[in-house]
Amino acid sequence: MTKADIVNEIAAKTGIEKLEVQTVVESFMKSLKQSVSNGENVYLRGFGSFIVKRRAEKLGRNISKNTTVVIPAHNIPAFKPAKSFVERVKNVPVK
Repeated sequence: MTKADIVNEIAAKTGIEKLEVQTVVESFMKSLKQSVSNGENVYLRGFGSFIVKRRAEKLGRNISKNTTVVIPAHNIPAFKPAKSFVERVKNVPVK
């Protein structure tokens, strides 16, 4: 499912114009990205959490040059699904 599919589905279910739905979806995504970029976690009850994970500094290897490189500490965005969401997905038959 793509963003366009989501916009089409919401517009069909609510009767709101697609352009307005697209504006709302874009605004939601922009707000979500901004919050996570600022180090804030976003919690959507029943769906999941968008969290910031801290990765510690570590040593990596450049295999082609056979050298070690230092990978600096950094943050990465992550998604943790809600338990109810995980259970719902688990109960879907495998195709």
